[in-house]
Amino acid sequence: MAMTKTAIVGELAGAADISKKQAAAVLEQLTKLAYREAKSGFTFPGVGKLVIVNRAARMGRNPKTGETIQIPAKKVLKFRVAKAAKEACL
Repeated sequence: MAMTKTAIVGELAGAADISKKQAAAVLEQLTKLAYREAKSGFTFPGVGKLVIVNRAARMGRNPKTGETIQIPAKKVLKFRVAKAAKEACL
């Protein structure tokens, strides 16, 4: 089962020997920093990198009707997992 924000804050507080309130503030600030810096690529060392990618226009299909439709180009946010994280988890 995935960890909740409360569980993550508890783990951080215990590991760093700080209060849960301080750990929650650190987590919140890290989140704000990631959102702000994602435009230029935000690297979370040892975990991965947030990057904005331009997705090209393409032809798609409406699954309900089978009709071919044009899907416009757009920017999307992607997370690239670090090699070290892949090796540690897999």
